[in-house]
Amino acid sequence: MFLFNRFSHINYYAALVVGLLLISPWGLAEENAGHETDSEADHRIIKSHYFAAQGESKYPSDFKHFDYVNPDAPKGGQIVLSQIGTFDNFNRYAQRGDAAIMSGELYDTLMVSSDDEISVFYPLIAESLEYPENYAWVIFNINPAAKDQGGEPITAEDVAFTFKKFMDQGVPFFRNNYKNVTQAEVLNSHQVKFHLETPNREDILNLVDLPVMPKRFWEDKNFSEPLNTPPLGTGPYKVSNYKIGQQVTYELIEDYWAKDLPSRKGMYNIQSIRHDYYRDHNVSLEAFLAGAYDFRQENIAKQWAEEYKGPAVRRSDIKLDEISHDIPQPLQGFVFNTQRPMFSDRRVREALNYAMDFEWMNKNLFYGQYQRSYSYFQNTPYMASGKPTQSELEVLTPFKDQLPEAVFEQTVWVPNKTDGSGNIRPSLRKAIALLNDAGWTLKEGKMTNSKTGKPLEFDLLIYTASGERVALPFKRNLERMGVTMNLRQVDSTQFLNRLRSRDFDMIFQGYRANPYPHPAMKITWQSDYIDSTYNQAGVQDPVIDALIKGIEENQQNAEQLKAYGHAFDRVARWNFYIVPHWHSNNFRIAYWNKFSQPEVRPRYSIGLDTWWYDPDKAASIKQ
Repeated sequence: MFLFNRFSHINYYAALVVGLLLISPWGLAEENAGHETDSEADHRIIKSHYFAAQGESKYPSDFKHFDYVNPDAPKGGQIVLSQIGTFDNFNRYAQRGDAAIMSGELYDTLMVSSDDEISVFYPLIAESLEYPENYAWVIFNINPAAKDQGGEPITAEDVAFTFKKFMDQGVPFFRNNYKNVTQAEVLNSHQVKFHLETPNREDILNLVDLPVMPKRFWEDKNFSEPLNTPPLGTGPYKVSNYKIGQQVTYELIEDYWAKDLPSRKGMYNIQSIRHDYYRDHNVSLEAFLAGAYDFRQENIAKQWAEEYKGPAVRRSDIKLDEISHDIPQPLQGFVFNTQRPMFSDRRVREALNYAMDFEWMNKNLFYGQYQRSYSYFQNTPYMASGKPTQSELEVLTPFKDQLPEAVFEQTVWVPNKTDGSGNIRPSLRKAIALLNDAGWTLKEGKMTNSKTGKPLEFDLLIYTASGERVALPFKRNLERMGVTMNLRQVDSTQFLNRLRSRDFDMIFQGYRANPYPHPAMKITWQSDYIDSTYNQAGVQDPVIDALIKGIEENQQNAEQLKAYGHAFDRVARWNFYIVPHWHSNNFRIAYWNKFSQPEVRPRYSIGLDTWWYDPDKAASIKQ
């Protein structure tokens, strides 16, 4: 979505945030099964209004709108939002530069997922899709009413052109991920057929939310390069005003062709969305409290506990809400670059984990608002627990010689717990013992490599002051072990460039939420994608590769998928690619009371794109 992205596949690779997957009964439901032909080797052709990662769709073919919208919501008004950092172009898919917020959402996709299911896709530019039950190809039927932002029809030619543009000029892992798609064939102006070299339903799942770009705009432009002026798009909002690096305003297209489609009805009600850029979280918060912008999702516990005060809050001109949820969580933390020699040994990575005293930090810095994260499937049934089950052992035993003994003999790794007093000597003793085993010894108070004589010293790359705040306790505990961690704060553009080139020792980043073991995980973990920005830890491991392959092959086998998910989580945790941080099971939001909301909130998002501007509420706010 435009204001808070959900889990998708194209957007998993290219956009900023993630939604999450509802675990549901298995098997793809079939609707309106068509004829059988000799050319399809007697495979039944399925024509459907939806495509689901798992299970069936909640909404039937004749649904009018999603349950979490107000179909009669008025259009109009403005919302002002904030971003930290800067931007220098409008091409979200460029291979360099820092694109403006929402620049990827200038384009509608073939189909779109709902926010009360995960990875169940419904008609948008494509009004339906057809495919044989062996998934050898897929045809998307383009809605004849679909138009780009200039009022010209969106055709199958635009879809095929977009795919070819991604393949020819997009980031390398797009080409790798879609290497099984052999051709995007234009059958007629409203039908495009994607041929697959090997039948694979996951390739179809990856294609359903392909963004569609107007060929007439992009044909003579290099897709890999930044774009310093706004492009012609296909979505509901276009850029109406901007100042590079400081502000960008999006305006709702008055005659947006899809405004009454069931997947769009009651959404995108606010006429103007302005994003103001700030360099610092503290300055951004001060601006919000002064009325400079309208909505804020607070991710810093200290600010939520202490800073949201003043006359506007007391008058309820500013509303504060905590919305509980059970959404699967990303695994954020300090990620090791395992390509660096100092972090190539898992014992070193395990040792440094002991320096994270979460219990002290939660009590003294976070007001007890967080829970410790530790799983790559946090808050899902796919979190590994205890010792391996029999089904896990069947997956893992072939790799026994390549895995740590702890994977088989101990309960799955979880971070060490302290008493919160700040005295972590027992933890430090364990850490030093691990470092000694890995060939490091204390010399004159410095942890030193026994072979090279070099001290254990590295940089942590961050880009915000709040990142420094949470890194300092970790840094102090490392110093007590004789380990030196230098904090390197850079601006967001430098941070992104260094992330892309893997020019860091350790980085304050993390891994997107994995609501279930899904094939898109290969972008993050498989050796073939070592150059992917998402492979932050630089993992090249044949066991991880095999587990990802098993996940990909068992999408429709519930028990095997769970076994592979548990096995992957167990192996990845015992490899210590990250010093995991924490998460909250609440959305903390603050907003100026000038908006109204539907009665039902979507299960998997805040639902800001369903809100509408309320002039009566706005008029009551004291200026």
